[in-house]
Amino acid sequence: MSNTVVETGALVQTIASLQDYQQYADLHWEGSFEDYLEIVRKNPQVVRNAFQRLYDMIISHGREEYIDAKKKLVRFPFFRDERNGGKDAIFGLDIPLMKLANIFRSAALGYGPERRVLLLHGPVGSSKSTIARLLKKGIEEYSKSPEGALYTFYWKDLGESSGLALYKEDLHPCPMHEDPLKLIPPDWRAEAFQRLGLNAQGRSTLRVHGDLDPQCRFTFRRLMEHYKGDFAKVVEHVRVRRLVLSEQDRVGIGTFQPKDEKNQDSTELTGDINYRKIAEFGSDSDPRAFNFDGEFNIANRGIIEFIEILKLDVAFLYDLLGATQERMVKPKKFAQTDIDEVIVGHTNEAEFKKLLNNEFMEAFRDRTIKVDIPYITRMSEEVRIYQRDYNEHTSRTRTSRRIRSRWRRCGRR
Repeated sequence: MSNTVVETGALVQTIASLQDYQQYADLHWEGSFEDYLEIVRKNPQVVRNAFQRLYDMIISHGREEYIDAKKKLVRFPFFRDERNGGKDAIFGLDIPLMKLANIFRSAALGYGPERRVLLLHGPVGSSKSTIARLLKKGIEEYSKSPEGALYTFYWKDLGESSGLALYKEDLHPCPMHEDPLKLIPPDWRAEAFQRLGLNAQGRSTLRVHGDLDPQCRFTFRRLMEHYKGDFAKVVEHVRVRRLVLSEQDRVGIGTFQPKDEKNQDSTELTGDINYRKIAEFGSDSDPRAFNFDGEFNIANRGIIEFIEILKLDVAFLYDLLGATQERMVKPKKFAQTDIDEVIVGHTNEAEFKKLLNNEFMEAFRDRTIKVDIPYITRMSEEVRIYQRDYNEHTSRTRTSRRIRSRWRRCGRR
């Protein structure tokens, strides 16, 4: 029996040896608000908005300039998906991907595209979903790297044991993963950044957009009342932690897909009332009795993908219009709430024609930037797809048959 225990322990240790303890410690960093201000002073890049972070992620994989048909083009290795062995690599679409990257660059600089929905438009099977999936995977991996680090916070000592009794539990996370600098009231920010040397000459200018979400705003206001306006005392209840984006955990990456109209409503985007907590807090308009877990809420600081976006019901489009133009969403019974996220949708040709012919959708058309994702027009690029998808276990005859079938379906011989 003892031999079995020793052997089992050795097997577990074999698995445990695969873990990178330093990386785990970095990704689970925690500190005070003061510690976070020091991080920002050393590296203002941690305060980037979602578009800036997404564009920097693409550029972090490099860029390659080349000449094709006497035209100077740029290829972005990120879309080759080399980190995953090319599983979702995009072939033969250098020009559309270059246009997409330029849109991200303009949005990062604040030139306007950040207030629009990026609409990937093209025929079936032209890799629209693959591009969206690549962007989500890329920003998730980037958030784990030192260059892509970002931070959020949680409240501590707010339970009954502290005497405040704002919540039942002592620890309470920020539901929308806000940047800790949002704790500085908007009226103070410009002067505060100046005094801290964060906007000194020769350094990146910090721009923190918007206010806290309703729940954190409520907590902050109650603490300010409790401490009679002493901001230093309030932030003693704040613990800053590293934020790692994750689609599986619904942190900073959201995905929304239209379903049956009878079984779906707009609260899936903006959150809903937690009826169980109404009895605890006494009102359905108390932000503590609201779940800020809609797709717009959980995708804050990252990216949200709308699958077949033009199949959305009109009720969803109202929220989408505000989220794009104003960068705000309207949770039920609360004021408009600021969001910071990249909104990407995709649709096919038939649905897009319906949009163009619908005069009631003019507002939505004005708030979209269409990026055409066409079929591949070069045989050499098409072959690369099949070389990736079909390995030595697939017969050559079967592969050739599928290539000819695909080309006939695309209308080419």
